[in-house]
Amino acid sequence: MKLKVTLLKSPIGRLQKQIDTVKALGLRKISQSVIREDIPAVRGQIFVVKHMVKVEEINE
Repeated sequence: MKLKVTLLKSPIGRLQKQIDTVKALGLRKISQSVIREDIPAVRGQIFVVKHMVKVEEINE
């Protein structure tokens, strides 16, 4: 299974850890989406910025 992560809010003015996490997920612009593997490391990154992103599960 994979996860589709979409950036909904800007990381400007957020904690540096949250800004770095958004970049690590590969998100740059609002409304941009990326597909990531559903592994514990990615789930942890999403948890850090859960208030800024939307997550959808994709079955392949």
